[in-house]
Order: sequence, then C-alpha cells, then structure tokens
Amino acid sequence: MMNDKSLDIDTAERNIQPQSLNFESAPAAEQPRVKLEQSASERSNAYQWYVVIICMVAYILSFVDRQILSLMIEPIKQDLMLSDTQFSLLQGLAFSLFYAFMGVPIAALADKKSRIKIISIGIAFWSFTTAACGLSKNFIQMFLARLGVGAGEAALSPAFYSIVADLFPKDKLGRALGVYAIGAFIGSGLAFLIGGYVIGLLKDVNFVILPVIGEIRTWQLTFMIVGLPGVLLALLMIFTVREPERKGLKIGQDGQVIKASFKNSVAFIKTHKKTFFCHFIGFSFYTMMLYSLLGWAPAFYMRNHGLDASQTGYILGCIILIANTSGALFCGWLIDFFSKRGYSDAAIRTGMIGCAALIVPSVLFTQVDNMHVSFALIFVAMFFSTFPIPASAAATQMLTPNQLRAQVSAKFLLISNLIALGVGTTAVALITDKYFQNTVMVGNSISIVNAAAGIIGVFLLYKGCKYYRESMKAENLSE
Repeated sequence: MMNDKSLDIDTAERNIQPQSLNFESAPAAEQPRVKLEQSASERSNAYQWYVVIICMVAYILSFVDRQILSLMIEPIKQDLMLSDTQFSLLQGLAFSLFYAFMGVPIAALADKKSRIKIISIGIAFWSFTTAACGLSKNFIQMFLARLGVGAGEAALSPAFYSIVADLFPKDKLGRALGVYAIGAFIGSGLAFLIGGYVIGLLKDVNFVILPVIGEIRTWQLTFMIVGLPGVLLALLMIFTVREPERKGLKIGQDGQVIKASFKNSVAFIKTHKKTFFCHFIGFSFYTMMLYSLLGWAPAFYMRNHGLDASQTGYILGCIILIANTSGALFCGWLIDFFSKRGYSDAAIRTGMIGCAALIVPSVLFTQVDNMHVSFALIFVAMFFSTFPIPASAAATQMLTPNQLRAQVSAKFLLISNLIALGVGTTAVALITDKYFQNTVMVGNSISIVNAAAGIIGVFLLYKGCKYYRESMKAENLSE
C-alpha cells in the first residue's frame, strides 16, 4: 500500500511540474489572468494600508480628545477651582482608570467577535463623552466624563493591534504600527494647534450661548468642537472596513485551537513571565516620560517663559507634528531593519535604544534658561518619546498567538496606563504641590520624574532583550 501511495505522489508531482516550468512562458491568452492576479494583489495591499490609515485617523481623534485638556489647564482650574493635583487626576487617573480596566473585557470580545464593530462603537462613545466634558460644571462631572473618554478609547488599540498582525507579514509590521502610532502625535499636535487657535480666536469672549444648552465658557465649547466629528468616522469605518481573517492561531497539545479566554491569556503571560515583566514594566516607565512631556510641558512654558495658551499651543503643536510623527515612523523602520537582519528581539531592542536616547533631552529642557535652547531640547525629546507605542505593540504581536493578541495587548495597556498616566502625571503634580510648594517649579518635577523613569526603563528593556529572544525561540518564532 505504501508503494501505491508513493506512486500516486510521484505521478502527481510529474503532473504539476510542467505547469510550473511553463508558467513564465505561458501563452498570450493566459497573460491577462496573471495581470489580474497582480492587480488583485495591489488592491489587497492598498486595502491593507487603508485599514491602517482609517485606524490612524481614529487614533488622531482619540489623542485630540484626551490631550486637549492639558492646553486649557489654567481656565479649567480657575472655573472649576482646582489644584494642580486635582487637575492631574482629570488628566491622568480619570482617563487611565477606565481606559486601562475596560480594555481587558473589551479585548476579550475583540479576540472572539468582530474587531471592526468594537472599534466603531468605541469611537462613537468616546466622541460623545468628550463633548460631555464641555458640559461639566464641577470636578466630579468632569471626572465622570473623562472616565467615559477612557472607556471608549480602550476599544481601539488592542483590537487594531490584533487586526494589523493579520494584515501584514512580520518584516512589515513595524512600519504599519509606526504609521498607526503617528496618529497619537498628529492628534496631540492638532490638540495644541486647534486648542491654541480656538483660544486665540475667542480670547476676548468669556461666554458663548448655544441653543438648548445655554451659556457656556469658551473652553467648554472647545471640547464640543473636537469631540463630535468622531461619530462620522465611526460610521465610515463600519461601512467600509471588513473583518480580516484571523491568522497565527495557537494549537494546543491536544491538537485543538486554544480558546480565546482570559485564563489562557494569563497562562501565556505566565509562561513567559520574565519577558512580559520586562516588556510591560520597562515600556510603562518609558511611556511615563512621554506623558510627562505631553501633560506638563504646556504648563512649564506658560509658567516659566511667559507664553500664553495660544502661543504654547502653536509652538508645541508644530514640534509634536514634526518631531513625534517622524520619530514614530523612524521607530517602525528601525524595528523592520533589525527584523530583516535576523534580530528576534527587534522591537524590544528598538525600545531600549529610544529610551536611552530620551533621558538627557527630557531632563535638560526644563533646566536651561534660554527658551530657544529649551525648545530645541524638547524637539529631540519628543522624537525619541514616540518609540514605546510602535515598539511595545510590535513586541506583543510578534510573540503572542492570534486568539490572545488583543487580551495580552489590553493587559499591557492596563499596566502601562496605570503607571505612565495614573502615577507619572500625578507624580509631577505631587512633587510640585507637596515638595516644592510652588507651581513655577513644575519643570524641576518633570526632570525628576523623567530621570527616574528613564533609568528604570532602560535597565528593564536591556534585560528584556535576552528574555524576549528566549521566548521567541520557545514559541518557534525566532526565524
């Protein structure tokens, strides 16, 4: 019987070979079919990048909606009678609390259900709650609205990270994630530019009267202006983006596909506990440096260099649009550069390099007296501050099986946002309020937090490179 099977296989191979040999010299009648296949491939490639671009636009809106708050720190503090610490809770904890914790159950759905529908619903929800920030009359109302923004935005990144790993091969994943990541910084830049423009436009206007709503402050109107356009994007996504086929499913020892469950995602993390500890905590402290820059740099320049909110918005907006977007794209390119040269730890290695390069400029920009030198230093700092977003995502997607990607990503975002946003931005405020007891000293607080976070981040990511290589080898993914 074995001989019969071997004969059948040999016969099949002989039947196939002539077709392979004659492919390049196929008759003219077959050439249109080849061209059609090439055209279909080009359309597929264009569609893949369309998905990345539309998700990047969603990411832009998410950062506009979350970051616009930092530019309007002074009028909000004055109208709602807040301290720096209370404002930091709105900026950090209120957003990060639900953004972090809601990401876990939403990601569990994303590993089982339609990721596109989950993203679309999330966009619509955070857009409405951003507009609701503009209706806030006190600290509690603003806090609750910011919780809603965080809950809605929790739907985007874990689901997108799972999708993009199904659309692109490993050696192109870095660039795709880099393009997506620039949305964060285009959004942050636009938040400063749009906020600066609106504040400058309405600087002589104390109140605006809207139908039904009545009299509101100009900062409240700004929240409504930046919030509601997201609803249109949610509709565009639901009607033009289809759910991609899932690839890279992990098979258990029993030969069955491992279920997309919370228990299995935790078990996978425990299997590679040293790798994920260095990854999660290292990138969290790296991200803390990013958020201390985005969250408190406007206050530093307004308090120490006499700039008003409009001027600060224009300058920082331009810096972020140029430095941060180019930094994110460079990070994606560097990940792919290392991947193509056989470094299985490409993403972690790229993160370690960026974190080390960020320490000096992120500490010194608040310590120089010359404002122009300070802006030059923060430009360099902003460039390297972008690396943790594409690098951490690429590291997770390269190692984690498909059915667990969104959940593992959500667990990282849970830890990262609690440390980076919840602890980091509040630490700057607490050092300013409790230790220096002088709001003008916020620059020193930024430097202290960034120095400590940078040293911890570099150490953990350096150790993480070794553990990550071992994990990739254990999962047979190192080639």
